[in-house]
Amino acid sequence: MIKIRVYELAKELGMTSKDLMEKMEELDLKVSSHMSSLESEDAEMIKGLFEEEKEGKKEKKNSNKGKAMKVKNNSENNRKKDKKQDNDKADNIIEMGGTIIVKDLADKIGIGATQVITKLIGLGVMASQNQSIDFDTASIVADEFGFKVIMDKVEDEEDIEREFDLDFEDDPKDLRPRPPVVTVMGHVDHGKTSLLDAIRKTSVTTQEAGGITQHIGASIVNVEGKKVVFLDTPGHEAFTSMRARGTQVTDLAILVVAADDGVMPQTIEAINHAKAANVPIMVAINKIDKPDANIDRIRQDLAEHGLVPEEWGGDTISVPVSALKKEGIDELLEMILLVAEMQELKANPNRKAVGTVIEAQLDKGRGPVATVLVQKGTLRVGDMVVSGSASGRVRAMFDDKGKNVKKAGPSIPVAILGLSEVPLSGDLLYAVEDEKTARAYANKNKEIVREEQLRASQKVSLDDLFEKIQLGEIKDLNIIIKTDVRGTIDAIRQSLEKLENEEVKINIIHGGVGGITESDVMLASASNAIIIGFNVRPTLNALDIAKHEKVDVRTYRVIYDAIEDIKSAIKGMLEPEYVEEVIGRAQVRATFRVPNVGVVAGIYVQQGKITRNSIIRLLRDDIVIFEGKVSSLKRFKDDVREIASGYEGGLGLENYNDIKEGDILEAYIMKEVER
Repeated sequence: MIKIRVYELAKELGMTSKDLMEKMEELDLKVSSHMSSLESEDAEMIKGLFEEEKEGKKEKKNSNKGKAMKVKNNSENNRKKDKKQDNDKADNIIEMGGTIIVKDLADKIGIGATQVITKLIGLGVMASQNQSIDFDTASIVADEFGFKVIMDKVEDEEDIEREFDLDFEDDPKDLRPRPPVVTVMGHVDHGKTSLLDAIRKTSVTTQEAGGITQHIGASIVNVEGKKVVFLDTPGHEAFTSMRARGTQVTDLAILVVAADDGVMPQTIEAINHAKAANVPIMVAINKIDKPDANIDRIRQDLAEHGLVPEEWGGDTISVPVSALKKEGIDELLEMILLVAEMQELKANPNRKAVGTVIEAQLDKGRGPVATVLVQKGTLRVGDMVVSGSASGRVRAMFDDKGKNVKKAGPSIPVAILGLSEVPLSGDLLYAVEDEKTARAYANKNKEIVREEQLRASQKVSLDDLFEKIQLGEIKDLNIIIKTDVRGTIDAIRQSLEKLENEEVKINIIHGGVGGITESDVMLASASNAIIIGFNVRPTLNALDIAKHEKVDVRTYRVIYDAIEDIKSAIKGMLEPEYVEEVIGRAQVRATFRVPNVGVVAGIYVQQGKITRNSIIRLLRDDIVIFEGKVSSLKRFKDDVREIASGYEGGLGLENYNDIKEGDILEAYIMKEVER
């Protein structure tokens, strides 16, 4: 008997698989997924029923017109009335955010900055004209001069969009299907770019230094007359850094796993990043042409990480492919179209464009160049656009092949010229009516950036966790765990999850083996998480990014200490008396065995300084091997108290000789802090 799959029948009926499955459920015909097979008799019965439904629906159309227009007119009249009342009161009112620069306050009042500073001194506040003061202080000062201060409604980018009408919800009847945007992720050297090459029949890898992808590229591929947009990311950091900026451009994540290698640390990271972004995941099992390829083992590994394949009764589509032999590519593309169809991706092409900046750079010959993925509307050459603090007119647009184009609709990536400065990746780009609107929006954004720098965004940390719980700011405590061995992760996970209470829920959003990397910090920043490390340390770059992103990174040698810290933080009793202060890092360049002394390391100080009284943490591949005191510290033959950055010397560790070339020595001191 001939069978037909659900998605094939949906195509015949000219509807989505999702709609068909809902109708079948009403008819008590249960199917598990769009890949399920139907007997030909059932299929014919469904076709017949749908033909009858179509006939009955022809008489029902155009019934509820005019209601939306009525509501719109009423709200417009109310807004005009409110505006008229506000104008009478606005003479002596100053609007501001959480803070304001002293000079800006003086300008708004219409007096000299010296007069404001004098009033501040009288209040016991010492501030120069370029320093900021808080809302309450500004209110008292303004009141002295007969002004009233109110909180500025335009506090963030969302409010600015509303003020300038840069974005709005589209009427569902104006929406049209748009191409899906697919991000390719996975472990290094598992064949992400090679798979993309096979799909788009180009050779990107040969142009890259060392065969590694150096930038975010966006390309359009035609599949069965439909377009699919592929984003090739250099790593999950870029994927997550865009999400950290509040933008979501991806409809589907393709996870590439090598059939001869398996699920690796970066694969797990990719899974967690995609899950945190709430993006559907499809798996491409690559390199099936290799003699030691084992597809079932890969599926088993994926199932252990929550991606149960459809073949095993799950809902994760996995497609075996060979980028080298061009095998399975057509099936992968068909599955991408099927998942996209299930999502019912739509946008309105007939409106002012809204897009997201994928990447941006300053070109010597062409000025600021931004790669933009259009998400709503149509972007045209000559449009006035604004993105963050950058604005300008689109002078030229280029597609993914480098050809000049005049317009770009939803889901289409284009490089644009004409902006006043280089925007940030992840910034939204809007097409606006005129230059005046663009400049007003850009200037307002500059003010917000300046205020945010003054306020310095507060990420969650254990020190102020209780306070934020009490204020209702924290409902979920997100944690990332990095350890030296895998078995520790589950033990910590179980212990931490027991600490949940009515006020705060603990989520372990990622757990991995190895040092704390930039990728971990960016995931923590995007998810407002804290990082806990056991017998591991952050890399230098990760430390720098953690400082910049205000991410709380805690490292421990004993699980119990971490559990106690988090328990105390939730209860508001965390009062550390001493904190670690890392003062320097050095690399072991050579080792020498000295009679009656043991092994002495020849070191080069990379950062800070190494002192005689510091505690040394010996790291090998960012994993803590030993922790102890310095037994000797020398420059040439002389004993010294410290060795500064950029200098070499000799160092011995107390009761420890297993020092190897390439090891990292991290020096720290315990610093007392007030309770």
